Amino acid sequence: MRVVETRAQSEFEAIFLEHYAAVLRLLVRLVGAGQAEELANEVFFRLSHHSERWLLTNNAGGWLYRTATRAGIDALRATARRARYEQAAVTEGKQREAGPLEDVLREEHRKNVRAVLSSMKPAKAQLLLMRSAGSSYKEIAGSLGVAPGGVGTLLNRAESEFRKRYLKMHGEKEKL
Repeated sequence: MRVVETRAQSEFEAIFLEHYAAVLRLLVRLVGAGQAEELANEVFFRLSHHSERWLLTNNAGGWLYRTATRAGIDALRATARRARYEQAAVTEGKQREAGPLEDVLREEHRKNVRAVLSSMKPAKAQLLLMRSAGSSYKEIAGSLGVAPGGVGTLLNRAESEFRKRYLKMHGEKEKL
């Protein structure tokens, strides 16, 4: 057993030495030097858990570059999501300073949104709430137990139903 572990370990080390610099360069171009090394280490950590399968196929390089690219894109998305949240917090802070009339109108709008959400089926309301909180389609699919490919369609239907109910509540005709 130790011979197999030693062989796999030496093959992993050879792959690491061969590909680490290239994976790191790819990630530096994608996310910048600050996150690149951490992501590169994560990619090789993942490889260490899949090493036997990838070492046998001799396609570790392709797997590494694909995994590094996906990890970099995920990191960019997380950074963008964080920036949106921070911007929303700044905007909300500025809105709080707007005055009492704006506070009353904002609270009324929140009550109306909550009323519409409570009148919808729970799964559709949850779908809308998760998406507005910044959840990805994959996260939503996992939470609701649906296929990730169907989340967009479900989301469009839920948004359409929400819009119709909200406009009906206010006696407005739907605008295109």
